[in-house]
Amino acid sequence: MVNKKNRMNRVAAAMVAAALMSVAVPASAAEVAATPRIDLKVLVVDDGGSSVEAITAELKDTGVPFTRVVLGSDSRPVIDAGFLSDTVDGRPRAKFQGVVLPNENPFGADSAEMAALTAYETTYGIRQVDAYTWAHPGVGLEYTDNGGYNGQLDGTQAAVTAAGKAGAFGYLGGQVTFEDNSALIPESYGFMGKPRPGYTSYVDAPVSGGRASLVGEYTHDGRSELVVTFGYNQYQQQFRLLARGIVDWLTQGVHLGQSRNYFAVHVDDVFAPDARWSKELNCTPGDYACAGGEGKESTIRMTAADAQYAAQWQQAKGFKLDMLFNAGAGEEWKAENGGTDALTAQLIADRAKYRWMNHTYTHPFLGCVQDTTTVPWSCTKNAQGAINWMSRAEISAQIRDNNNWAASKGIALDRTELVTGEHSGLKTLPQQDQDNPNLAGALADNGVKWAGSDNSREPAQRAVGAARTVPRHPMNVYYNTGTNAEMADEYNWIYASRADGGSGVCEDNPATSTCLPAPLDVTTGYLDHIVPQEARTALRHVLANDPRPHYVHQSNLAEDRTLYPVLNQVLDTYRTLYAPSAPIVNQSMKATGVEMSRRAAWDKAVTANQVTAYRIGTTVTVKAPAGVVAPVTAPTGTKKQLLLGTSDFGTAYAGSRSAWTSPELLQSAVTLKLPS
Repeated sequence: MVNKKNRMNRVAAAMVAAALMSVAVPASAAEVAATPRIDLKVLVVDDGGSSVEAITAELKDTGVPFTRVVLGSDSRPVIDAGFLSDTVDGRPRAKFQGVVLPNENPFGADSAEMAALTAYETTYGIRQVDAYTWAHPGVGLEYTDNGGYNGQLDGTQAAVTAAGKAGAFGYLGGQVTFEDNSALIPESYGFMGKPRPGYTSYVDAPVSGGRASLVGEYTHDGRSELVVTFGYNQYQQQFRLLARGIVDWLTQGVHLGQSRNYFAVHVDDVFAPDARWSKELNCTPGDYACAGGEGKESTIRMTAADAQYAAQWQQAKGFKLDMLFNAGAGEEWKAENGGTDALTAQLIADRAKYRWMNHTYTHPFLGCVQDTTTVPWSCTKNAQGAINWMSRAEISAQIRDNNNWAASKGIALDRTELVTGEHSGLKTLPQQDQDNPNLAGALADNGVKWAGSDNSREPAQRAVGAARTVPRHPMNVYYNTGTNAEMADEYNWIYASRADGGSGVCEDNPATSTCLPAPLDVTTGYLDHIVPQEARTALRHVLANDPRPHYVHQSNLAEDRTLYPVLNQVLDTYRTLYAPSAPIVNQSMKATGVEMSRRAAWDKAVTANQVTAYRIGTTVTVKAPAGVVAPVTAPTGTKKQLLLGTSDFGTAYAGSRSAWTSPELLQSAVTLKLPS
């Protein structure tokens, strides 16, 4: 038996050694001479324009490392052969896998820097993006007076061509609509030109007598340029639609970083009633700040029919809502209303159709003890002048009791997730400038690792003891309104001028708010004005690789069911714009928390120059600090090197494979094998 075990150990050791040799065999002299190393980093030459800024933002938000050279800086490096390439371990190295320029030649005629870039791109097969230029033969297009167009592009119905769908823009459904948000303000300008030999159009639009190009590839002199002939900024929908394809084209489908289109909607206060806005008082009775509201309180709460509609809507739309519940508040409502609750019964019956999340048992304020006798409220203090805080035991009970109630009803939830009522317990400026010092301990007591926060207050993720926050986008569908008319009335109060009967807040804060030119019609204003505006804002987040969830309230699923028109517009528009290969990612808050934590660690490592990544032929190598997971995007068919053999790399999205990945057992780097 001993001899047999020794033989098995020797065989296993030999297999490990063979596997290690298969991963780390040094290249031969011929391979070194023939195949250059291409570093996975992008060179951005920045002229300060919005188009280069937009592409730079896409690189940063996606996690693609880049070096930025500011043209107007006296201290900028000179772009020459030594800046662009060198030799590492006897192998020629290209320091950049792609080049972003403001236009086809931002350095001027007969520039030595442009000549160096041209030679570099030709030698190493590096691609170049011309962020914004005009239509002319120098970029492979006819002048616009020869069957083209130049001018305002607001509302233009552009489309992805067959070549674009077969290439880097295949994730799009076909339509690329230019925004037209205001008839008073020009938003887009550009040129549409007819292709000349060597130019392949990827996005075009109708012109008199046919179609002309807005985005295309110009191949000439052994080089390839992606030519964009319209101006844009990083927030405009037309750029957001094309951004992924621009990066994929530039990097030839192999780059660090990954991108998804995320959308999750948290419905807060489930089982609890929400207070109702008063059109007469222009405030919410029951709120301490609503003078004259005593005795005029009214509430909004879903019915069983509303719950049935929510389940049907989810199924029809293929989209799951997150139900953030306050079981104790629901039990209080039940006790005050005859001891029966059809809403809760219906939601429990349909419990498997939703994602559920703890929103505390009765929705109390978990921060300091509030003094609401003044507006705004303040934190009370003890005789020694110290702030009075809700205790760790009280906070813990709010979390624990809600979890236990859910378990008793067969509701499955992830106990590592929590959103407190009003995000309370977290710092609330200006009155409470720190977290409740008892909050972190209570989170730990209950195993909470992810705590929802308000993105409008704290857009960055941060630690709360051992837990981390997950910022949530508030949607402009108000918690204290159940009807379209109430929504429009409160919107008018906030955004109309004093002369038009509004609060005047917009006049007092012109930098952050714009007054309505006239109050909305309360019968039509919500659907005609607020819904399109809010859907556009939410869709902008979806298209920006932003995983942060959005949040609304159960009142928005009641009465007029004000939330659904917004969600319908977001989902229907998205599914028109994108191909099935790029579905919306509707993920849990925990998954978003993990994503944001990984991004922060990755960005820190990239900024500190601690990441080394390169491609040699069909082999990609990625090295990052221990514990840092790397985001990588590669073509379909890419394999990841394991200790023994390989496996398919990543998951499919938008025509590529991508994943957060780290070295396998006994490896010091990620090794990928690209399809030949």
